[in-house]
Amino acid sequence: MQERNARIGLWLFGLYLLLYGGFVLLNAFWPESMDFMPLGGLNLAILWGFGLIVAAVVLALLYGFLCRIEVSGDAQDERRR
Repeated sequence: MQERNARIGLWLFGLYLLLYGGFVLLNAFWPESMDFMPLGGLNLAILWGFGLIVAAVVLALLYGFLCRIEVSGDAQDERRR
């Protein structure tokens, strides 16, 4: 069970790392792109930054939900083999 939870955590961390890495790369190599205002007068930097915060909360809730799901005994036994 702990291995399964760790695997889920690593996948979700990888997903967040891609989102954050995209934000950092965009700021490092194309900083002028952050001036783009796609929604309500807010620039891309603000929207992406708040998006990262929301994504972290959503991924944490998803992790908690996925770790509570019970795996049947047969599925656990097959993984151990």
